[in-house]
Amino acid sequence: MGSSFRSGLVLLLGVTLLAVAAALNTLLLDGGLWISLLAVAGALLTAWGGYVLRAELGSMLRQRRGEIALYTLGLVGVFVAIAWLSLRFPYRIDMSEGGQFSLSPQTVTMLKKIDKPVHIVFFHDPMMRETVELYQQAADLNKLITVDFYDPMLNPAQARTMGVQFAGTALMRSENRKLQVSGGSETDIANGILRVSRGSTQRVCFLDGHGEPDPFSLESHDHMEGDAGHSHGLGSQFIIHEQHGMAKARTALESMNYTVSKVSLMRSDASLAECALVVVVGPKAPLLPNEVKAVREYLDKGGNAFFLFDPFVRTGLEPVIQDLGVNLDNDIVIDDASHFWADPSAPAVSDYNRHQITQGLPMSFFPGARSLSPTEKPVPGSAVIPLVNSSKQSFGEFTPDRIKFDEGRDQQGPNTIMVLLTRKPVSAVTAAMIEHGAGKAGAAAATAEDVGGKAGTAVRKSRIAISGDSDFATNSFFNVMGNGALFLNTVNYLAAQENLIGVEPRSHDIPRVNMTNRQMKATLFLCVILVPALLGVIGIGVWWRQR
Repeated sequence: MGSSFRSGLVLLLGVTLLAVAAALNTLLLDGGLWISLLAVAGALLTAWGGYVLRAELGSMLRQRRGEIALYTLGLVGVFVAIAWLSLRFPYRIDMSEGGQFSLSPQTVTMLKKIDKPVHIVFFHDPMMRETVELYQQAADLNKLITVDFYDPMLNPAQARTMGVQFAGTALMRSENRKLQVSGGSETDIANGILRVSRGSTQRVCFLDGHGEPDPFSLESHDHMEGDAGHSHGLGSQFIIHEQHGMAKARTALESMNYTVSKVSLMRSDASLAECALVVVVGPKAPLLPNEVKAVREYLDKGGNAFFLFDPFVRTGLEPVIQDLGVNLDNDIVIDDASHFWADPSAPAVSDYNRHQITQGLPMSFFPGARSLSPTEKPVPGSAVIPLVNSSKQSFGEFTPDRIKFDEGRDQQGPNTIMVLLTRKPVSAVTAAMIEHGAGKAGAAAATAEDVGGKAGTAVRKSRIAISGDSDFATNSFFNVMGNGALFLNTVNYLAAQENLIGVEPRSHDIPRVNMTNRQMKATLFLCVILVPALLGVIGIGVWWRQR
């Protein structure tokens, strides 16, 4: 018995030496001769102990213990096989709320549309595993995106050659363009890939100087019902010191490779010539005549613009908008059938007109919106497309301090809240015929005098969007439902960046449930009336049957 015990200790010592030698060989880059000697000694001791205990081991394998050992080895083998398959064919499941460790669907869509090769060299340390996985996911989505990973501590020569001093730095190359990215978030990575692949940026200019929301301000307000906040709908007054910020929209635009700036046309050196898109967001004071003239000239030269207005506010741009073929109705849209929370002057829309901007767009709402209508006569070269309409039960209230539909005065719904129009150059003859009507009568009316008078009014092709509400894109509402996506999709379309439509940078706001009035009423009926009534009926039925 003592001999078997000593042989068992020898066997155990040999297995231990083998394990220690394997661990040291894995941890140390240069193992040396002494690790090999340790492994040889362990192998000899293991072989000697196994040979001496061959009878006892054979007896154990033929008993119940042998079955247990075989089952255990089989189970370990299955786990090893699963681990090897997971390394050979990896598959990720992100179970976090909102998928914060995976690329968002919008980023995935954008990366799949990259059509130029992008090579990325990312220097990282072992603590940056999440960022490494984001780069790996980006490379897996598009074969044109390739990534090399280096640790600057283990590869100092590589880091020194490429001018990198710290971990967390990525060098991106596309054709002859280079870009260095230091941030490790999804937005930083996607923005860097987008910028280096496109090679140029477009400037989005926000008009300033008339109480517009500041694109560089993070200010927002509480809009809960009651006295806790303030309203944007019926009976509200616009106060300059309560203006909203639009920093969330500006940050989202910058993450998609736009350059955002403010432009005040009251300055003598101000110009819109460098703007790829001009955004006019809810002016609270009328523009001066020279400012209106500058906006008109910008549009006539083929400039793209996004106009967002508010109810019962005169901006001085009404003649410019009318010349485009759209009237700004002096009303506020009231929608008792579909509105946000308990405010009928905040129409909620989920059924949009078919367009690239609204494809796949979730429900959006407009806290205080005026309606838009076409002009009596069509404008030559201007094609107007309604994008957002309120429900059929809505109406346009022309009295700013009450809610009551007056037949013959107020405008019955559906009401158009947002339109998109495209301006195309037309000849003077065509413009005259459109004004006087088609056919022979129109052609006869298009005299040489008409043609000559309109020869100097030709415009260049441009894209313009007009909204009857400006608050939906401010900080307070940008990340609520589909408001932010609607604003960004519109900007991308106007700037001719259709491949970015649907790409919305991820936000990490506190999650909350937003419902229309119909959804709130249905929830109230289901929870307070229907479910308790069913339980009561079931209880009465059970009591009656037992009785």
